[in-house]
Amino acid sequence: MDILQISHVSKAFGKNQVLKDLTFSVPEHSVFGFIGQNGAGKTTTMKMILGLLRADQGEILVNGERVVYGRGDTCRHIGCLPDVPEFYSFMTPAEYLDLCGQVTGMGRQEIRKRSGELLCQVGLEGVNRRIGGFSRGMKQRLGIAQALMNSPRLLICDEPTSALDPVGRKEILEILQSVREHTTVLFSTHILSDVERICDRIGFLHGGSVVLEGSLEEVRGTRKGSLEVEFLREGDEEKFLGLYPEAVPGDKGKILVPQAEEGQVQELMGLLWKNALPVRRMEFLEPTLEELFMEVVGK
Repeated sequence: MDILQISHVSKAFGKNQVLKDLTFSVPEHSVFGFIGQNGAGKTTTMKMILGLLRADQGEILVNGERVVYGRGDTCRHIGCLPDVPEFYSFMTPAEYLDLCGQVTGMGRQEIRKRSGELLCQVGLEGVNRRIGGFSRGMKQRLGIAQALMNSPRLLICDEPTSALDPVGRKEILEILQSVREHTTVLFSTHILSDVERICDRIGFLHGGSVVLEGSLEEVRGTRKGSLEVEFLREGDEEKFLGLYPEAVPGDKGKILVPQAEEGQVQELMGLLWKNALPVRRMEFLEPTLEELFMEVVGK
């Protein structure tokens, strides 16, 4: 089942067309990476999913229910972590989650049980300091706990790791990956290594539309990989470049054959043997998300 379906959605601000015929879906219990450059329309899309912005045309379904601008009916299925979460700085984490539980209509015992579970899950168990003294990473972790308080079917995270150090990023990614058993995660980002680490499905947003969508394997399968050859002797790469015009220089004595096919390996092996060019290593490299992204945005 698809927990989120976006069909032919468009949105413009004046003459600025931000989204154009945007269509994609997010399967239940997946971690979906919504990838795009800054300003591509990721946050605009998320605001429309939450019913905070009106779409000019198209339809958005959350858990099979149509999202209507200005109405919060579908928000009961959604938890949201904005890019910069805000809190009451004088509260402790437990006090803040207690408030969130009351706002959503949860009972006192349920609030106590749920907040305890979540604070443990995000690594804030027993932390009784005021939120005003928290680091950015601690605030992000508390933000995830707040977003999960009502046990949502869909967790939306807008650039959750963009301002964190490597340790903080790792912690947040591990938390997001751990919650997929109970909820579906949609997070926007331009940090491609984060996507490769935890996502099983991705969508590339460019020009107002999703131009590539699918599992990591499916998306990578849309492009051919490269063959990397590392030579045993210094200078042999220059000789090979003269013999094989399709090859390009790589790093530190290596050459790359872009858009390589399996049949080329035998051809290259014969060329290397015929010209007495011994190799240290030959490896077929799958296309990286960075390469795909740069191709999508035309750079």
